[in-house]
Amino acid sequence: LDPNRLFIVEQDGRILVRKNGAILPTPFLDIGGLVSCCGERGLLSLAFHPDYEANGRFFVNYTNGAGNTVVARYQVSGDPDVAAAGSGTVVLTVAQDFANHNGGQLAFGPDGYLYIGMGDGGSGDDPNERAEDDGQLLGKMLRIDVNAATYVVPPSNPFAGPGNPLDEIWAKGLRNPWRFSFDRGTGDLYIADVGQSAREEVDVQPAASVGGENYGWDIFEGALCHEPTPPATLCPGPPTGYTFPVLEYDHGQGCSITGGFVYRGCRMPDLRGTYFYSDFCTAFVR
Repeated sequence: LDPNRLFIVEQDGRILVRKNGAILPTPFLDIGGLVSCCGERGLLSLAFHPDYEANGRFFVNYTNGAGNTVVARYQVSGDPDVAAAGSGTVVLTVAQDFANHNGGQLAFGPDGYLYIGMGDGGSGDDPNERAEDDGQLLGKMLRIDVNAATYVVPPSNPFAGPGNPLDEIWAKGLRNPWRFSFDRGTGDLYIADVGQSAREEVDVQPAASVGGENYGWDIFEGALCHEPTPPATLCPGPPTGYTFPVLEYDHGQGCSITGGFVYRGCRMPDLRGTYFYSDFCTAFVR
């Protein structure tokens, strides 16, 4: 933890460092030549390895020139304010169907594994039915162990084992979880999932979860029936086998949720344990 530095991820492919109140002239990393920008594409996230102080590794999530999601590992150089630009190693590539719903968030969980938020592949209404398909990585939360040459699947993943070729999947039924976070106090996972035309939602996975939750898209949008096939008896819910949001709001209030952190600071003790989130369209903070 370095309280004097703030790392700023820019969609066009640069990561800047704000140090002691000023932006340094040399970017920490510039991979603009690898990145397809903009809209919902671009350099979308940065995550430092939990042992960054010892190993200097960090990970980025970006959309490449072909429009596909890439998770890559980089190394800091001898200068702590500049990465080794040639150190990039692709960890995972996921083909995208369309230019939107790229997800993009990376975060290390309390378990030390890397979590990756994947959108459903885009367009509208999940036309290729990715989010509910266990044979696709789109529309999922992934969990991988990056303490290897590229990565391995944690044996405790819910679909790990023979006969499950995509055992990176940790949870499913997500539309575009482009921002999620872990509560530093409890380890609970808060997922802000952007809705279609009616509802925005926050899903919470308790720290004790063993994974495998189905958050319902595209059969449900929030707790509303969206595409009740198969079968129609799923609606109205909540049916067995689906995890509904802990919070949702309609499009009279906003149209694209942006999560969000549980506050664990000391300056405002009355707000400790409160989850804060925003909305891209109406710019409120709640």
